[in-house]
Amino acid sequence: MRIYNVVGYTLLILHALVSAFLAPPHLGPGGGLVVGVLYLLFIWLVAGLYLPEILHMGIAHRALEFKGWFVKSTTLLCNAVAIYVNPRSWVNRHRHHHAFSDHDGDPNKLGADGFWKTLSLCLFPYKCQFDLARDSIFETWPMRLASSPGFAVAAQASSYAFVWALVSDWVYALALWFSVRLVGLWTNMMQNYWTHDRRFGARRYDDDDNAMNIGDWLPVTATFSACLQNNHHHYPQFLRLSHAADEYDFGFQVARLMKSLGLVRASNTGGRLPAGLDLKELGF
Repeated sequence: MRIYNVVGYTLLILHALVSAFLAPPHLGPGGGLVVGVLYLLFIWLVAGLYLPEILHMGIAHRALEFKGWFVKSTTLLCNAVAIYVNPRSWVNRHRHHHAFSDHDGDPNKLGADGFWKTLSLCLFPYKCQFDLARDSIFETWPMRLASSPGFAVAAQASSYAFVWALVSDWVYALALWFSVRLVGLWTNMMQNYWTHDRRFGARRYDDDDNAMNIGDWLPVTATFSACLQNNHHHYPQFLRLSHAADEYDFGFQVARLMKSLGLVRASNTGGRLPAGLDLKELGF
């Protein structure tokens, strides 16, 4: 089993153990396990809609066009009760990442950066050289609020208060709050480290970066397909990260579901099928 899968499954098992054995008496191990699993699934779903779908494919690459109310409400929900990610800063860093991938100017990781350096960059990335996030949506009040330093501090308290309200035990709530953030850090490392190291995954395209495709079930599901980095870097404005019918693409399936609900549509660039792909049709 690949090391990234070992780490991922270990963190999931650790979260289950924390959920069961640190549970307060009124929940018991069984009830604690149920609460812990449901809390993790909630964080994964909300953060998955917010980061890989809305910020990534919706705003940063303009491959998907979401309803404005859905973008703003999901941004506030994720940052207030799930995991805080500054929307403007994230989009700016991600555009720098594509412009300078694995080279000087990439805030996420340079080609020579190892595991521990990349881990520290998840928390303290390299400084961006330019302001590449001047989209009009960032001038709306929900985005300005979510991008403010004061909200970033308040969001840590409100996200903890949310889980405390669920379990009515401050120690147990803190354990769950911290545990899901370890899982979130692993998903970040999947995208920044393991899929940008040529020792892992596979390459469909020989581009001037270290982007790799990792198609294992757990990483693809956890990251909403953001670990198909080689595909994505080759056609960053294409709404599908899978470039063949047999590639598992959880994020694309979620986007299709949201389209059926009227929440999103393909942009002109996102819905254009690039030449030379194994795909016969977009499937969106």
